[in-house]
Amino acid sequence: MMQMSRRARRMERHHEQRKRPAINLVSLMDIFTILVFFLLVSSSNVQQLPNKKDIRLPTSVTTRAPQETLVIFVTRNKILVLGREVATIANELESQEILIKGLIEELKFQSTNTGVLNTPPAESNARAITIMGDEEVPYQLIRKILASCREVNYTRIAFATLQKAQPGDKS
Repeated sequence: MMQMSRRARRMERHHEQRKRPAINLVSLMDIFTILVFFLLVSSSNVQQLPNKKDIRLPTSVTTRAPQETLVIFVTRNKILVLGREVATIANELESQEILIKGLIEELKFQSTNTGVLNTPPAESNARAITIMGDEEVPYQLIRKILASCREVNYTRIAFATLQKAQPGDKS
């Protein structure tokens, strides 16, 4: 058997060192796993209403977070439930009817669907709903929407607003 020269052994050691990875992947995977769990936990507490560009919400001062409910969008031109148009503003303002038939039909349909949004609370049969209405919507139309919601037992009604800082609040 031949002996290797010092130079050959040194070159062999040098090539072996180059074959080893320079980054410790185990600790890198641990960091990313912790980061993923942190993001999952911190994002699950955020409740946000859907955003419509053609609705300018009124502002208010509130400390309660909104519940996740069925949302009625009232834009300047139409009334939408879950993105589906149920009535037009112009027709409803001209109509002498107290109730909005298209809205009632859609709310009845939504109440038959099972899901988190429509499950009644244990203490009553009342369902919760949120109205996101443009700040320019006439009160006459809001009254019709409220009457239509009551007709289908959506009586826990909330109005979506933009939260403004309380006086003296520096946050």
